[in-house]
Amino acid sequence: MTPSPPHVPASAKNPSLTQLFVDFALCSLMGFGGVLPWARRMIVDKRRWMTAEEFNEAFSLSQFLPGPNFINFSVVFGSRIAGPRGAIVVLLGLLGPPLIIVTVLAALYARYGDLAALGRVLAGIAAAAAGLLIATVAKMARPLFGGGHYWAIAIALIGSIAVGPLHLPLQWVLLILAPISIAIAWIWR
Repeated sequence: MTPSPPHVPASAKNPSLTQLFVDFALCSLMGFGGVLPWARRMIVDKRRWMTAEEFNEAFSLSQFLPGPNFINFSVVFGSRIAGPRGAIVVLLGLLGPPLIIVTVLAALYARYGDLAALGRVLAGIAAAAAGLLIATVAKMARPLFGGGHYWAIAIALIGSIAVGPLHLPLQWVLLILAPISIAIAWIWR
């Protein structure tokens, strides 16, 4: 048996490409409209392919790359686990099932989109998705509290206030706060 790569916890086995595809396809089906909570639970809690800290670091990197955050994350994760083929397989698992579902739903919405009941269903789905996102943010923030990284929480709050209530452009907030955060993390370690 070969040892696990350093970025995979020792308690996790190396997944096959089929397992990566199936697990990400299931996440994409369960997390329709918000895959992050389901994928984090699978990757960190259930399969132990990454630690919570590694997940947060990879997700942070994916937020700085152009394009959708979780698509970027899936490519980073897949390539860490199984190289370029892993990145492709994870991406196909993540995007394939929703593409089929959205195509069918678009056809149905074109036909039945003006029904009042549909608006109520969509409002309920949006509320559930918001709750899942809030729960995932809380789980992702937990390592910051445990490691005594209170400065990271302060940076996150400053960024949230700057972009939220103050309506400052996100790119300027990132350009200012990212170097400050990196410098503090460098000094802290």
